[in-house]
Amino acid sequence: MSPTFILLIILLYFAVLFGVSYISGRKADNAGFFTGNRKSPWYVVAFATIGAAISGVTFVSVPGMVATGGFSYLQMVLGFAVGQLIIAFVLIPLFYRMNLVSIYEYLENRFGVTTYKLGAWFFFVSKMLGASIRLFIVCVVLQLLVFEPLGLSFVLNLFFTVGIVWLYTFRGGVKSLIWTDSLKTFSLIVTVGLCIFYIARNLDGSIWDIMASTEMSKIFFFDDVNDKRFFFKQFLAGVFTVIALTGLDQDLMQKSLSCKNTRDSQMNMITGGVLQVFVNLLFLMLGVLLYTYAANNQIALPEKGDEVFPFLATQGYFPVIVSILFIVGLISAAYAAAGSALTALTTSFMVDILGATKKKSEKEVSSVRMRVHIAMAVVMAVVIFVINILNNTSVIDTVYKLASYTYGPLLGIFVFGIFIKKQVKDRYVPWVAIASPVLTLIFDLNSKVWFNGYEFSHERLILNAMFTFLGLCLLIRKHKSENS
Repeated sequence: MSPTFILLIILLYFAVLFGVSYISGRKADNAGFFTGNRKSPWYVVAFATIGAAISGVTFVSVPGMVATGGFSYLQMVLGFAVGQLIIAFVLIPLFYRMNLVSIYEYLENRFGVTTYKLGAWFFFVSKMLGASIRLFIVCVVLQLLVFEPLGLSFVLNLFFTVGIVWLYTFRGGVKSLIWTDSLKTFSLIVTVGLCIFYIARNLDGSIWDIMASTEMSKIFFFDDVNDKRFFFKQFLAGVFTVIALTGLDQDLMQKSLSCKNTRDSQMNMITGGVLQVFVNLLFLMLGVLLYTYAANNQIALPEKGDEVFPFLATQGYFPVIVSILFIVGLISAAYAAAGSALTALTTSFMVDILGATKKKSEKEVSSVRMRVHIAMAVVMAVVIFVINILNNTSVIDTVYKLASYTYGPLLGIFVFGIFIKKQVKDRYVPWVAIASPVLTLIFDLNSKVWFNGYEFSHERLILNAMFTFLGLCLLIRKHKSENS
């Protein structure tokens, strides 16, 4: 495909996206931006959340992981579903009862100002890094397919990509995102479904016969506890990961809290958990079909699993429609995650860090919100630019790992706050939040020696949260009169 044709596809998609964004967000006030006026239909939110949770990284990575991991990722996804049940019946009633705009306001009520600001900054750093990397991957694909062939710089690519995200979120916020993310989810599911159809049509046998005939479709792994694919490692990691990265993440919870009431929000969370299992199953099935097709046609694939789907989709091995669907799907997935993140960062920075929604008029809040939203987009662009300068896989992996570490203290703090009713010395909580990731890192680096070959994977989050929880236990105040 020519770069001009690809650019045309992208622009047509965004024409539709902006249309939906304008219609849904044209009358949005500050409450509409932050909480969707608490009027969002739960079934629309559930559908939208799928699109927001699946990024461009997921779109290219999940199909590529079946060669080495089979369907083991589905073990983690099943954990996601259980984790969302816990969010639905533990966290959502709490957040609605307190009528929160930002979920980190809970920390101020439960612990104090220091813990509140700490939680907000942990989220800010984590989300900014995560969203920037996801958008960086889109920039890389666009650079290779569009901007570089046209002789255009990465900086122009960056302004184009971040600018689009800012444009369709700056007015409507959550109120717009609910509907634009629904459009993206639809595009994503249709894309993956049609790709499966077109690829399977060129293979011998039915899809089910292909799945049954290969080791790549193996789901459950119970043999070796030291294997990263071991069931209980994956499943438990999935449970706690979704609690931390969804239930304690302003980005994804902002949509859930836009529902009319607690019951509707719970229905959204449960439905989204079930849908997520089926959507990820489609991605894994696509991966098996891609590798089977390549083997049958003796196609030499890239060594990295992440490059398999982009390589086959854009190099003329499939009909043009598959290439088009790949571009639309990648763009849909990536921009869904980036748009949600930008809105959540704006909300958290205004409410939690600046306190800009307190004792200000609607007009004053709107003015600050616009400036903060621009600032968040600029910071995101700068982070992407730096990642591009340092562009290598190890740097990206390191940044992801560092971002994941920040959710461990958040999880530990929230678990302590909900289940332990004692007060803690608020001013010392940051020391615990810093010490916990450090201890986790020490255990991670020495796990093979200390635990007979055991290697930590996603369960680092659980260990990090446990250290934070134990640290807070040491900070319990013995007397009510003791200063926090």
